[in-house]
Amino acid sequence: MNFIGKILPVDGYTVVLHGNLPVDYSKSLTHLYQPLLGIRAVMLYQTLLHEIDLQKEVPIQTHHTLMNYLNISLVEIYEARLKLEGIGLLKTYEEKSTEETVFHYVLQSPFSPYDFFRDAMLSQLLYHHIGEDKYSLLNNHYIGQREQLLGTNITASFGDVFDTIHSDFMPKQNVNRLPEANGPQLDTIDFSWMEHMLKSRMIPYKKVLTTDNKRIINQMMQLYGLAEYEIEKCVLWALTDENRLDIEEFKEACHDIFKTSRKEASVHLAPKQAELIEGKKQPELRPSMTKEEQLIHQLETISPKQLLEDLSSGNHASEQDLKVIREIMTTQGLPSPVMNVLIHYVLLQTNMKLSKAYLEKIASHWSRANLQTAKEAMVFAKKEKEQYRIATEKKQQNYRNYKQQGSRKEVVPEWFKERKSKTHNTNKGSAIDLEREKEEISSLLKQYSNSSKK
Repeated sequence: MNFIGKILPVDGYTVVLHGNLPVDYSKSLTHLYQPLLGIRAVMLYQTLLHEIDLQKEVPIQTHHTLMNYLNISLVEIYEARLKLEGIGLLKTYEEKSTEETVFHYVLQSPFSPYDFFRDAMLSQLLYHHIGEDKYSLLNNHYIGQREQLLGTNITASFGDVFDTIHSDFMPKQNVNRLPEANGPQLDTIDFSWMEHMLKSRMIPYKKVLTTDNKRIINQMMQLYGLAEYEIEKCVLWALTDENRLDIEEFKEACHDIFKTSRKEASVHLAPKQAELIEGKKQPELRPSMTKEEQLIHQLETISPKQLLEDLSSGNHASEQDLKVIREIMTTQGLPSPVMNVLIHYVLLQTNMKLSKAYLEKIASHWSRANLQTAKEAMVFAKKEKEQYRIATEKKQQNYRNYKQQGSRKEVVPEWFKERKSKTHNTNKGSAIDLEREKEEISSLLKQYSNSSKK
């Protein structure tokens, strides 16, 4: 991966600490963050942390200073910085002017060991990096005894003790917005599809999709790379009798599905490709793209719900259509891009009618073909349609040939004609002889009758 030129040795930097460090932050960095990030990233964090005091004398230092402190190259410093940003320990701001470029590094407080193990994503990542034995050892050391000694939490909540002035105006809550928190900063997802699923099963979705639960669902979805239908299975599996989400059951269900569906994969932090780090998670829509490439790009990046609304001129997708799509994705295990191609294909074939039977028939075929991307699904659909066209034309040609053969005049061989002619003549001659014989008999009878009268 080429990071040369991202930072220059002469570029300046400043350091600011956001918030307060927990008392045992060094233990978190050493035992919990370091297995995930590596020693260079942790040393860069600690070096920047101690640079704060030196800024009183030298407000802005160059990155050449960091190279000397850490004894590593500028590319390695940049790689370590990206890891700190990705895990949620650093925010970087760039200030450019005609004279110089200055990076402002805002250090984020690491979790304390107790809070680290309470974060679903970080704790699961640590589990996969160091193994079950070491994980259990650290977990028991930092929080195991503490939880056993504390017992059951019976602390009264704010609402149990205080009352406030109520207003008739209640602002509408944005169900898709997750408040910022410490730890890895993840892209938020649209939970409307899960709301529809829970409502269709008569489950109170507000009770399940709390702010904390949505954050954990989002973390597990991105940690294990699960599709929407897989997350649905995990949520339903982890619901208690009181319709509450059991977090531990949910995490175990996500892990089990990951192991089952991706047998050769493993959960491990690894650098992404350069274009993904730059924020280009999908290829950009370029004017030079063909119409087909633009369509594939759209089908790769939007949800089935958005596709239905776009095809219906912005109108809301019906509950029935969403239910059909959700059931097919769940039963057949189709990724969203493949489902988008299927929806688009079926609507074009059925005059914009979403036929459930037709969808299920094609979906089962595509599921067996193990299609994963919109491009694969589109190529496969074209191939199947071409094969169907060829087979139909062949059948029609065979039918036309059959009709033509039925209307042709029968070809009679010459020898058959001669034989028929001889037979006809023979029969004709026999008939003449028979007539003569009848006439002779009749003449004899007359003569015999005349002689009797005399």
